[in-house]
Amino acid sequence: SSAEVKCSLCVVGIQALAEMNRWREVLSWVLQYYHGPERLPPKVLELCILLYSKVREPQVMLEVGSSWLRHQTNKSLPEYSSLLELYLLHVLLPLGRFEGAEELVRGCDVFDSEQQLAFLGTICESRCEWSQREEMHSAPEEQQDPATETVLGALSQKLLTMLALLRRALRSMSSHFYLLPYKKMLLATFLLYLVVVRLDPASPTSLPFIYKLVQLFRQAWAAIFSPIHRPPIQD
Repeated sequence: SSAEVKCSLCVVGIQALAEMNRWREVLSWVLQYYHGPERLPPKVLELCILLYSKVREPQVMLEVGSSWLRHQTNKSLPEYSSLLELYLLHVLLPLGRFEGAEELVRGCDVFDSEQQLAFLGTICESRCEWSQREEMHSAPEEQQDPATETVLGALSQKLLTMLALLRRALRSMSSHFYLLPYKKMLLATFLLYLVVVRLDPASPTSLPFIYKLVQLFRQAWAAIFSPIHRPPIQD
């Protein structure tokens, strides 16, 4: 029939896209021909679940598989139980959807009591393995915390040592500046200014420049030394 031919062509297309490493396009490419997840043929849905499980992207089939399994028409198909098992093992359990898996098994009419118990046991084992993996991942993180604290403590100690050395250096520099005679420094700066600018101190035109020089020197002195430790200045 035309439906079988269409399904066969889609299977070939899925295999071709997978071989070309274009598996991300498979689901959207298939859905454009069937216009809805619930209309997918069982063989196409099976291939999609296996493909995305192999590439470790089972979340792609989460909503698609759920929509197909909830559809009333698909529940009467002979492939329904096998697809339900495939959806549980390759989609729900790898994603840690244990509660949804248990609800799906308990509410399924195609499984008898023994099959339900078997699937519930598989879900319980998968839950225990999931918890063990989480504990194994959390244990190295807890072990790394003391090491991280030790490294941070060593870095903070080094930083405090560097700050102490810098403080001592600044103190020695400030004490060295305090020992310099202020009048000699002022006279040397004034003479240097006269040599560089070549002004005549006796000329009335040079008085504003000399006054500005003295003011700049006072501002620099006030900025460098604090008012508490500043040596007295006598005019």
